[in-house]
Amino acid sequence: MFLNKILNIFKGFDWILFGVVCLLICFSLAAIYSIAISNDSPDFSNFRKQLLFGAFGVMLIFAISFFDYRLWRDLSYLIYGSVALLLAAVLFFGTTVSGTTGWFSILGFKFQPVEFAKIALIIFLAWFLSNQGLRIREFKIFLITAVITGVYFLLVMLQPDFGSAMILFFIWIMMIFFAGANKKHLFLIALAVIVAVLISWFFLFQNYQRDRIITFLNPQADPYDRGYQVRQAMIAVGAGQWFGRGLGFGSQSQLKFLPASQTDFIFAVIAEELGLLGVGLILFFWLIIFYRLIKAAKTVKDSFATIFILGVTVLFFVQLVINMGMNIGIVPVTGISLPFLSYGGSFLVTGLALIGIIESMIVKNKS
Repeated sequence: MFLNKILNIFKGFDWILFGVVCLLICFSLAAIYSIAISNDSPDFSNFRKQLLFGAFGVMLIFAISFFDYRLWRDLSYLIYGSVALLLAAVLFFGTTVSGTTGWFSILGFKFQPVEFAKIALIIFLAWFLSNQGLRIREFKIFLITAVITGVYFLLVMLQPDFGSAMILFFIWIMMIFFAGANKKHLFLIALAVIVAVLISWFFLFQNYQRDRIITFLNPQADPYDRGYQVRQAMIAVGAGQWFGRGLGFGSQSQLKFLPASQTDFIFAVIAEELGLLGVGLILFFWLIIFYRLIKAAKTVKDSFATIFILGVTVLFFVQLVINMGMNIGIVPVTGISLPFLSYGGSFLVTGLALIGIIESMIVKNKS
């Protein structure tokens, strides 16, 4: 009986989605290894951690796919509340990195609660919106979703982590859009955003956040300080040309000209060392992922599953666009990771967990 269940799950599994995600992780490991060997005394600790997180995440995909996805819907309140407590706790007990108090450090490993917040928000909004039907067009329901998102948004802004807060905002706005929100309400959001940006600029943004925006608008204004990382990333991307300089031979990353090369700017490393060919492969893999996700959203028979998959698609797409935009100088540097490629266990594991939940939805709707 148990063996038949396993066989049925494997038959319904979207192996294409799973395989492409694994290929992206392989790209990540290759880039991180390449950066590690550039040191006089090579340090492979990040490579080993990423390999460990990747292996754990892949096992997590299979483990989660065995569970009925409706379990997450039924636990949405508990998940939402627990993550809200984590976001509050990190403000008092968290570790501060680059001016942001957003990490817990346990046994040498750091993780960001905001990554769990992305999952929790998608689950809770998918549950809430799937229960509303046409009521989603009511202003009352619109306000409730705004409050649901606003709790997480404010807690993340207090860290302060403007980039992640914006990701939460985009998840909310696109999920209610896909669910059929009133266009007048969406217009009100646009006006509110303009007002919020003005207030944030003068009263909420830290100096370094204002500097990032100024640098984005004119990187040459301070090319050796605040505009340095943007310039070096753009140089690295351009230096790769068609076929790249080869793994381990990128001058910007190997000679340490490129800051945060394993995290924020890993795309620039890949572009320099693997060229347009490597970048093209990554974009091709992501096109496949988005195609499989949209196909799954159309074929599942449950509105909760449909809205959830669309929410995950928005999360991946926004982070992909922002990170690549940072690397080519068309988006301000906000510290947003490149999904499945940037070094970091929190988002890698949570991203793979999201794939696992989607796989369970695909399997359940085929059975």
